[in-house]
Amino acid sequence: MDTLQLLADGFVGALTWQNLLWVVIGCLLGTAVGVMPGLGSSMAVALLLPVTFALEPTAAFIMFSGVYFGGLFGDSTMSILMNMPGQASAIASTFEGHKMALDGRAAQALATAAIGAFIGGFIASIVVVFMAPALADFSTQFGPAEFFALALFAFVATSSVVTDNPVKGLASLFIGLGLAVIGVDGISGAPRFTLDSPNLFDGVSLVTVTVAILALGEVIYVACVERHVGGGKLIRPKGRPWLSGREFREAMPAWLRGTAIGLPFGVVPAGGSEIPTFLAFGLEKRLDKRRRHPQFGRGAIRGLAAPEAAGNSTTGMAMGALLALGLPISATAAIMLAAFRQYGLQPGPLLFERSADLVWALLASFFIAMVVLLILNLPFAMVWAKLLLIPRPYLYAGITMVCALGIYATSGKTFDLLMLLAIGLVGFVMRAVDYPLAPLIIGMVLGPLAETSLRDAAMSANGDFAVLVQGPIPIALYGLLLLVIAFAVRGKVVERRQARARATERV
Repeated sequence: MDTLQLLADGFVGALTWQNLLWVVIGCLLGTAVGVMPGLGSSMAVALLLPVTFALEPTAAFIMFSGVYFGGLFGDSTMSILMNMPGQASAIASTFEGHKMALDGRAAQALATAAIGAFIGGFIASIVVVFMAPALADFSTQFGPAEFFALALFAFVATSSVVTDNPVKGLASLFIGLGLAVIGVDGISGAPRFTLDSPNLFDGVSLVTVTVAILALGEVIYVACVERHVGGGKLIRPKGRPWLSGREFREAMPAWLRGTAIGLPFGVVPAGGSEIPTFLAFGLEKRLDKRRRHPQFGRGAIRGLAAPEAAGNSTTGMAMGALLALGLPISATAAIMLAAFRQYGLQPGPLLFERSADLVWALLASFFIAMVVLLILNLPFAMVWAKLLLIPRPYLYAGITMVCALGIYATSGKTFDLLMLLAIGLVGFVMRAVDYPLAPLIIGMVLGPLAETSLRDAAMSANGDFAVLVQGPIPIALYGLLLLVIAFAVRGKVVERRQARARATERV
């Protein structure tokens, strides 16, 4: 009851017209920045940090909450419409969301993303309010061995479920891992695979790889391949800018499953919402194979609904972990931690005692931001979808320019533009020979986490690698991994038997 009273007091503070205005401004700015390739919610918060010096702390952080959640929706908008995710957390939404857009269902895809973001974020906000202490205790049980097991699970699971060919999936994964190890080793200080170029000492940016593989590679593929096979047609959004009852009923279980997958990752410092979005997508694809008429690969609404809900539920929980523990789970949370310190505040258990008014008003603003984003983005779904009415030569030329400007804005280096082109050509070749792109991105995102965790675990145990299989959490993750592999092998065996049976019937 005390929690409900404190939350009610938070709503009283957050629902003043000034704070409501800051929520709306934050949501609009976050969405606007999120639709720009190479940028995202973290960049928006970083850019707006100096602007908030003139604001009192409650107003500043309420605006940041709108920027945070609005940036996620902006990322999803571009991943669906242009196959250009602004951040890694929106990559999983490109697989089926962009296919829905190419099929003329862009407005329905954006509505699916908006409702999924609302459900995932709203449920996460409720959990943050009532269950943050118990989930925080769970996160403290993760050490290097647990993180390595988690990364290994994500590697194998995504490589086996995102593609129908595990060999190609693993090959794509190793390309990503190879890109991830370029740069100066953080422990020994030795340069690795840098070709003695100072430009590679800091490694290859994940933003550059994401934009190059998913956006520029797509542009080159369309220019070189699809125009020769009739792929230059104008894509006209069709249908209504909302979901039918059948579509809503089909998406609802995926929204709930994605939310459930994303919640625990909000308190585990495992790189943000990339892992849960891929796991949610993989689960839906696995379930789709059991249906009489599989839909994945043709714009399955569940393949978009689950990762959208997972990403936003993780984001909501990450804010709870920041407030309760002072633990920044994502890049945006790390920037907000710096913002707290700039105001002389230290997130953690004492923050709830010393600045209760700010904390509970901020928690209340999470709920308000979810509602504001739903109100803003559902009516504008068809407006965003009309971007696809731009003739494809102009559209893809514009995408190329925005890609280059986005990458140059984040680094200011001409070398990164050359890297963008080189990796974009790799993405084109992978598309041309039907290699999956998701495992490559997963390797880039989780490669550093896996390497650091492996080395930290080995050093803490004096070189005894048996520490990697000690403890209940690693054993549970490895057991779950074996089950995933077993189901993947069983699925391949069943598919081959069915293929042989169909071939026999034809004969």
